[in-house]
Amino acid sequence: MQQGISTHIFLPRRLSSGLLDTLVAAGASTIEVFAARHHFDYTDAGAVRELANWFRSADGVTATMHMPLYPDAEWSRHTAPTLDLISASKAARIEAQDEVKRALEAAEQVPFKTCMIHLGLKDDRWDGRSLDDSLSAIEHLKAFAGPLGMKLLLENLSNEVATPENLVEIVRVGHFANMGFCLDMGHANLAEPIPETRQTPAKSGIEQAFEAFGDRLVEMHLHDNHGDRDEHLWPGDGDIDWKAVATHVASMKTQPVGVMEIAHELGEETSKVAEKAKRAWDLLAAGA
Repeated sequence: MQQGISTHIFLPRRLSSGLLDTLVAAGASTIEVFAARHHFDYTDAGAVRELANWFRSADGVTATMHMPLYPDAEWSRHTAPTLDLISASKAARIEAQDEVKRALEAAEQVPFKTCMIHLGLKDDRWDGRSLDDSLSAIEHLKAFAGPLGMKLLLENLSNEVATPENLVEIVRVGHFANMGFCLDMGHANLAEPIPETRQTPAKSGIEQAFEAFGDRLVEMHLHDNHGDRDEHLWPGDGDIDWKAVATHVASMKTQPVGVMEIAHELGEETSKVAEKAKRAWDLLAAGA
């Protein structure tokens, strides 16, 4: 699989060319830029121009984007996402869509290929309203992203709306032929497993996700946890079976991009990123 790393690992800091260079040194040929104003201010023409210049000079490095999760520059490491594309409030839905479009506009200069989309927040329920609002949000954002050359990817989350099965249903009902999926391993590891029956073997949340997304899986978020909360650990620091993940990936017709999406650690030296990334890539290669 193509190796990628998300700037999520540097989320408390303003994104700079030096931090991007660090990710390349850590083995990334794809960099996912986390769109948060305090980190990458997509509303600042200078910041967008600087990022565009870096990618133009970084031969062979692909740019992807993660949609904004916060409406402004106010953020702390304990801030939960607040932008909700499928909120029950029409005003909140419009605010979220407008903020995502502000971020997508950066693709006029930065060569972003894809953008990861979140549908719903932690406690959102799956029902007729959330389906309709998901269809509306996707149609709206696709119409905006298409002329910019960006493909939208739906990411599985820890809510009822954004399970792999429901995301596939949203794409089917909406006839979204050009949509793809991003399989977030950490989120899938938190999903309830399917117990074994006489007719079918037991399936983990990760196995269910691979089965649901199939060959429309374009990217993966690679991070680990212990099955009880979304920790965003380096692969190998939790209890995900990475050998099984590698086996699933190897069986795919088209290899997805694997993006390490790791939680930031206060006070950690930047130089440690390359060291930990190499260990994680070696673990995934050994599993394959």
